[in-house]
Amino acid sequence: MFKGLRTAIYYVDDMEATKAWYQRALGIAPYFESPQYVGFEVGGFELGLDRGSIPTTEQPAGALVYWGVDSIDEALKHLIALGAKEHLATFDAGEGILLATVIDPFGNVFGVIQNPNFKITP
Repeated sequence: MFKGLRTAIYYVDDMEATKAWYQRALGIAPYFESPQYVGFEVGGFELGLDRGSIPTTEQPAGALVYWGVDSIDEALKHLIALGAKEHLATFDAGEGILLATVIDPFGNVFGVIQNPNFKITP
């Protein structure tokens, strides 16, 4: 029935600025664009930017999604150089699995995970 994670959606206020930031962060152009929604294909999954309702709390917005990386240190340096702010410093979750999160310039939590044990199967 379920085929696995497909899309993580971040709600945005300024679509053009957010789209441009994620193009630089991910190093790819969106595969889909409309005034309401922009989609990036990232390793078989989708990061969607949606001009929907913005959470009104003072806490970071969005879902907590971890994007796989080969080097967590390189990924964090890249994101912080683009204006993200450290949220949760790198920690070892066990068995060599490293996790960290940043807050993008638009208030969304962006997680990265370096997991040597995770193997993608078709």
